[in-house]
Amino acid sequence: MDLVTVLLSIVIILFLAKVYNDQKQDKNYPPGPKPLPIIGSLHLVNPVSPQKDFMKLSKKYGPVFSIQLGLEKMVVLCGYDTIKDALMNHAEEFNERPDGPIFAKTTNGNGDPFDNLTIINTAVANVIVSILLGNRFEYDDPIILKLMHSINENVKVFGSTMVRLYNSYPTLIGLLPGSHQNIFKNFQSTQDFIKEVFTKQKKELDINDQRNFIDAFLAKQQEEKSDSTVYFHNDNLSVLVDNLFVAGMETTTTTLRWGLLLMIQYPEIQQKVQNEIYRVIGLAEPQTEHRKQMPYTDAVIHEIQRFADIVPLNVPHATSKDVIFRGYNIPKGTTVIPLLSSVLKDEAYFEKPDEFYPEHFLDSEGNLKKNEAFIPFSLGKRSCAGENLAKMEMFLFFTTLLQNFTFQAPPGAKLDLTPALGFTSAPLPHKICAIPRS
Repeated sequence: MDLVTVLLSIVIILFLAKVYNDQKQDKNYPPGPKPLPIIGSLHLVNPVSPQKDFMKLSKKYGPVFSIQLGLEKMVVLCGYDTIKDALMNHAEEFNERPDGPIFAKTTNGNGDPFDNLTIINTAVANVIVSILLGNRFEYDDPIILKLMHSINENVKVFGSTMVRLYNSYPTLIGLLPGSHQNIFKNFQSTQDFIKEVFTKQKKELDINDQRNFIDAFLAKQQEEKSDSTVYFHNDNLSVLVDNLFVAGMETTTTTLRWGLLLMIQYPEIQQKVQNEIYRVIGLAEPQTEHRKQMPYTDAVIHEIQRFADIVPLNVPHATSKDVIFRGYNIPKGTTVIPLLSSVLKDEAYFEKPDEFYPEHFLDSEGNLKKNEAFIPFSLGKRSCAGENLAKMEMFLFFTTLLQNFTFQAPPGAKLDLTPALGFTSAPLPHKICAIPRS
């Protein structure tokens, strides 16, 4: 036997020993399907819509169960009561983000039917741009178009099979070509843009005239307090701005696109919303104060967010320390999936969980009705920081669009409410018609 064969045999034996050791677990670890060597339970989960398989598994193993995808172990939490218990009552223990390989590497004309992705994306992006930079981009500006393309492609690829494989086998998959490689290119492109912007603003900074978020951050950075250098440094600013761009652009855009698609699918609901807009606002410009006077429109927006379920797996959490949760031992550093789909589609809280039904949020007198299981922004310390901004944007964009247009499908087109593959559940590519309201 030659030396290469001996070394290869040793590597294989050590690898299999590691796999076996990794699969050994605490007797009180959450139950789940027994993983196969190497692939774990990948064969049990559809990569296009893993939340559906997770919800099926929860019926067999309970609301707290474990699963191994490739070599990555994780715990899935299902149902409102379970997720609320974890993220609110055990907030500290479930407060981390998993240190997955993919995150580790990226954190260092009205006359024709049209695709509404770019125009809505740019409009929403300019809200974030105005907060961060104090200005806005034109709709055809190549800078914002490139930025949006990089961010949108990454959101899509983050939900792909290649990224899941990379998180399980980073050394091997990292050597292979594939969509996961684009994530690093797109991330670097976004970082280069951000660094160029705040480098320019640093030169122009006037502490007595702070124009935007980046100015405020840079001003804080110049303070002589010791904690300024710990938190307010360039790397943190770069990652923070990137996160705000991603969260502020893609999710609101996706929700609005689902909203218009659902109004096309349910024209009688679209008409009711328009009637309320006309009755309360008329031809005036919608204001955030109008929302309290428009319970039906508000209920429809709530139901769009619930039905669209745009972040079905939630953003993964990780345990900050060993924790005993609902009788199970979950080790420090375990990836935890608080499955939002299991809450937003929970039949214990929603009468018709698989249907678009605005009455989920209306009482018998037509007033807005709160539902504690409505948590599209998640719960606890890791809930969406932009929740209030997103709610305001959704109302203003949605009411303004329906105030001025009636949305229809192109002649002969069939609507498809199947979500596209990605980290967020966006509508499949489609075209719509916007008919001006006289």
